[in-house]
Amino acid sequence: MEAFEKQIISELFNLRDEKYRDFISSLLPNVSKERIIGVRIPQLRKLAAKIKKDVRREEVLSLKLPLFYHEMTLLYGMIISQEKDFDRTLELVERFLPHIDNWAACDLFSPKVLRQQPEKLIGMIRKWLLSERTYTVRFGLVQLMFFLDEGFDEEHLELAANVKNDEYYIQMAQAWFFCEALIRQYDKSLPYLTQYRLKKNVHNMTIKKACESLKLSDEQKEFIKPLKLK
Repeated sequence: MEAFEKQIISELFNLRDEKYRDFISSLLPNVSKERIIGVRIPQLRKLAAKIKKDVRREEVLSLKLPLFYHEMTLLYGMIISQEKDFDRTLELVERFLPHIDNWAACDLFSPKVLRQQPEKLIGMIRKWLLSERTYTVRFGLVQLMFFLDEGFDEEHLELAANVKNDEYYIQMAQAWFFCEALIRQYDKSLPYLTQYRLKKNVHNMTIKKACESLKLSDEQKEFIKPLKLK
């Protein structure tokens, strides 16, 4: 391990919260507890902002992947997300994605600069959705949510529905996507439930999430709830 990496890890351990570590560990069953330091997200963001202002940013991005500690992985993603150049960001994203191994690192990683070129982003999303890697597919689904507002096309619903994968964290992302679709594009996305166009698990998880949402009306929820498959 490089001296620079040890320095960053030392800073992270200084921010450690043992109770938070136990909490996060319970949410990430596929990440060994020894890999979790226990640093809250706002503190990680502050550290990422601090690194952005000094010479360490490029040193972080040059670290060998994968990174052992969960928080180092989160920090790495946050620093990529600071990038302002589309092509450079995409290069870093492609390097990073194969080393994401849990939903938290995936969902917190969202470089906004990618949205500046929506056509290129959709092209990359198509590629990511075909990946054999769970969190690369999930990342594609999370990025696809951006198009539920600006630049929406019904084809985007098809892209999400056509992901045929039994991995739990992929199906959860599909359900999350279609719950958001119901919130933002209700009339266009409802047929995916009424016509049972999703896999059973995704279908039922979408309904569960939709009924828990505060952004759908009681009337909408009452219509959706009986569509659950037994």
